[in-house]
Amino acid sequence: MAFDIGQVPRRTFLRGAAGVSAAAAAGLLLPGLADAADAPRIYSCAEWGARPPADPLTTLDHPANRVLIHHIDCPNSTDYSLEHAFQVARNDQADHIDNNGWSDTGQHFTVSRGGYRLEGRHGSLDALRSGKKIVRAAHCPGQNDNAIGIENEGTYMQVAPPKAQFDSLVVFVAYVCRQYGIPVKEIKGHRDFYNTDCPGDKLYAMLPELQSRVAALLR
Repeated sequence: MAFDIGQVPRRTFLRGAAGVSAAAAAGLLLPGLADAADAPRIYSCAEWGARPPADPLTTLDHPANRVLIHHIDCPNSTDYSLEHAFQVARNDQADHIDNNGWSDTGQHFTVSRGGYRLEGRHGSLDALRSGKKIVRAAHCPGQNDNAIGIENEGTYMQVAPPKAQFDSLVVFVAYVCRQYGIPVKEIKGHRDFYNTDCPGDKLYAMLPELQSRVAALLR
């Protein structure tokens, strides 16, 4: 299993000079801790075994200005492994292409219940790293050209996401906001722009905490 900061408490992981050196070498430091190694681990479409897009995708020559938080509305699995996260990504893509008729996975990125971060729609990771482009998505009508869609494995109407997942989401959203210059007030839920329960009552209620923790990382 790959080593991933989403699985390790920040204090434990970064304790002492050895921890900092190891984190820098792995490229896993949180924003603000190193200039050259501030990107969290994000698994690409190639790494999790994505199918090719069913149709050509469009990369837009402007940055994102918002983050939209979703839940997949799938079972709350207790399998927190990387292998399971990869299977979730494959299942999500298959559902979106085969059942929804979309070109590819609808959202740009996915966070598993185990805290693994995965590229969703092809090209999203390269666009994020550039900080200047966004791939046209299919996660929310009216927001697909400007908002980064992040789906969280699970269903969060009555239960909150696991700590590993939420902590990983915090790190990831901070990175997205840093790359694109997105203000924390633009971290929103799917339901803010569409008639839906997504991202679930419990996760939606945690968005102020998400904004606060992201702001703290960006200071």
